[in-house]
Amino acid sequence: MRFEFLGVRGSTPVSGKDKNRYGGHSPSACLSLSNGEFIVVDAGTGIKKLGDRLARKGGKKPIKIHILLTHFHLDHIIGLPFFAPLYLPNATLNFYADSSGEQIEKYLSGLMAGRYFPVKLRETPSRKIFKKVPEKRFRIGGLEVSHCPLRHPQGSLSYKIKDGKRQIVFATDTEHPPSGLDERLVAFARGSEIFIYDAMFTPEEYESGRRGWGHSTWLAAAEVARAAEVHNLYLSHFNPDHSDKEIERIVSLSRQKFPRTYGAREGVELIF
Repeated sequence: MRFEFLGVRGSTPVSGKDKNRYGGHSPSACLSLSNGEFIVVDAGTGIKKLGDRLARKGGKKPIKIHILLTHFHLDHIIGLPFFAPLYLPNATLNFYADSSGEQIEKYLSGLMAGRYFPVKLRETPSRKIFKKVPEKRFRIGGLEVSHCPLRHPQGSLSYKIKDGKRQIVFATDTEHPPSGLDERLVAFARGSEIFIYDAMFTPEEYESGRRGWGHSTWLAAAEVARAAEVHNLYLSHFNPDHSDKEIERIVSLSRQKFPRTYGAREGVELIF
């Protein structure tokens, strides 16, 4: 199973020579499964690259994609109207979120409604299925998927994808408690091979008026990773104002607390 970071910036996509190393696309990641299916976590602008690759392959072979949405804030869904498989009649897109199927369709359709986009979601040729995530774990392509609520305005989900004993956990868009750790997340992430966590702010930025914004710090990331005894911590959902140099500093500081810390980088692939 191959895992790829497609976009690792939070809030808004950015560009510039000082942001090339980690990339400027908003959140999206992809797991390529052995059966030819794909699990995508979030549909930020980074999802476009995956869609372009799939479209270039051409052919009429069915394409099956499962899109796990952590929540509906714009930076996590804005890439969907530009996702090429949406326009392929041989593609099936299964959308999962913590809302009813009708609500998921309504929220995503709003991106492409009225004056916002020239094509309505329902008019696109792909087959689209909208599903509320089950309360308990469920399976996609032989993998076990479960979720955990996060501390974020209007709610967000952490997803855990498990293949046997190996598991990867996504926990972007979350805020640590005023004191202590989010013990529910610590338990959920325990022993993960890969733990991806929100590093939007430095501790100094967080304390200077960002409390309650629903985002966390590299320090909280390291503390959660250590408490959960994860194998590898990947900082992500980077502040759009942070340069590559600033992110390198953040990663370095986190490594002093948790040595196996890495910065999530757009385009990096991991064999999981």
